[in-house]
Amino acid sequence: MLTIMGSGETSPTMVTVHRQVAALLPAGSPAVLIETPYGFQENVASISAKAERYFAGSVGLTVRTAPGLRGGDPPSEDADRGLAMVRSAGWLFSGPGSPTYAMRWWRPGAVAQALHDRLRQHRGITVFASAAAATLGRWTVPVYEIYKAGEPARWAEGLDLLRHLDLRVALVPHYDNTEGGTGFDTRYCYLGERRLRAMEWQLPEDAAVLGVDEHTAVHIDPSAGTVRVAGRGGLTVRRRGHSTVLPTGTSLGLGELRALAHHGTAAVVIPRQPGPPAAETIAEPTVAEVAAACERRFDAALARRNADGLARAILDLEESVHAWSTDTEEDDGAEQARAVLRTLILRLAQATAEGLRDPAERLGPLVERLIDVRAGLRERQDFAGADALRAALTAAGVELRDGTEGATWLVTGPR
Repeated sequence: MLTIMGSGETSPTMVTVHRQVAALLPAGSPAVLIETPYGFQENVASISAKAERYFAGSVGLTVRTAPGLRGGDPPSEDADRGLAMVRSAGWLFSGPGSPTYAMRWWRPGAVAQALHDRLRQHRGITVFASAAAATLGRWTVPVYEIYKAGEPARWAEGLDLLRHLDLRVALVPHYDNTEGGTGFDTRYCYLGERRLRAMEWQLPEDAAVLGVDEHTAVHIDPSAGTVRVAGRGGLTVRRRGHSTVLPTGTSLGLGELRALAHHGTAAVVIPRQPGPPAAETIAEPTVAEVAAACERRFDAALARRNADGLARAILDLEESVHAWSTDTEEDDGAEQARAVLRTLILRLAQATAEGLRDPAERLGPLVERLIDVRAGLRERQDFAGADALRAALTAAGVELRDGTEGATWLVTGPR
């Protein structure tokens, strides 16, 4: 099986998907991580260790990092041992980083050959996500060069592993990315519509773009000839600006996917079965979604002056931030969630200082007595004194309303 993930490969959203894939692994079969795509980063060892902890703790899968495959010159002495682990892996994973950096060290040598052998011979389970997923096609997105360094929109040469599935495509992860918000377009692995439109016309007429949304997995079983979409988003087949979107839960034949990619024909897509969605299509909310929900719960609890509700909203958000700390490819959502968490703690401190009891409850005995005093002043026709008392209450944040049944009052806040 080949599983392609658009993003979220070590986040809570993809735990269920990983567990279902890992369940197919024969007992005792080795699980191996390739760290090449992020091998240029100074914290490469901590990223690999974090990924190993994620798979052990959340997925129940013992994963070992293949040594010597970080890239760099001269080659590591451990490279032969790492290559042997890659070739013998029953489950092979690679994820975030730079597609072009990975290509630089994979394509000329034995690692690329090992990866081609896996797909050509239908050996084991291969899970490629994010930057590693981008290398699978005939063409890859040089995302760092374009998005970070401002180079012209262009394709780089990919590994072309998908040719063993008769797919002549460019694979684009992070397809529905929204980190740019309303300020700028970061869809399509940070390319945006303008640059992707220009780049897709650089492809041959019979080629296509396969876009995999964030927190989404595409399972391809070459032996069975099946394709399944799971997770939060979908798989998009795009040819010359025309897109066919296969949402999560979609199943289709590999031949149907080829027809969509190379001919644009609307092959018959097997619909989802009626009834509740399959477990693999139910993904956990992202940390940004949890932060927004907890902030809404905090606001509602504050309006009700519910101290337990305030504390629970903060604790739930802290738990989510901790769960997402295992993500090796933290996006802006995690940092935004931490900012929300800090804000809620400060608001809790402010609410504690001001007191959560209803001001009307505390002020009631005093205000009711002053209303009686004001009524006595009016009975004695001391209207100036009554008006002065009303003005003093108004300045203190208590509004009086005279009616046929007497005066009523409410707390509006000091003026």
